[in-house]
Amino acid sequence: MRIGELAERAGTSTRTLRYYESRGLLPARRDGNGYRTYDEEDLRLLRQIRTLQDFGFDLEETRPFVECLRAGHPSGDSCPASLAVYRRKLTELDGLIGRLGEVRDQVASQLAEAEAEAEAGAESPGPRCEMTG
Repeated sequence: MRIGELAERAGTSTRTLRYYESRGLLPARRDGNGYRTYDEEDLRLLRQIRTLQDFGFDLEETRPFVECLRAGHPSGDSCPASLAVYRRKLTELDGLIGRLGEVRDQVASQLAEAEAEAEAGAESPGPRCEMTG
């Protein structure tokens, strides 16, 4: 198939496919007329890349999965290098979740303080914050 058909079937643009080719993630095969040609295996590679990117993996993190598929494995995540990327990504996500928990606790604390101050302010006259339209 040509680049336009592959792009359509993969749900992406021809520009993206050329970029993947320039990064070595998609093979650069040409027919006698110089047109790029692709097959079902290339579509499979693209689906792997897109799935991982949907999960938050950057393009370079998809490389071990693509190489695993190219090596003939039934899935891109069955090679040691792919498993290592999964482990690194989980560690990264755990760190982000931890940091989000800390930020959430800080926001909750600020809210509690602000509500307590607002409640105390309602009992004593003082400057009031009002929104104007």
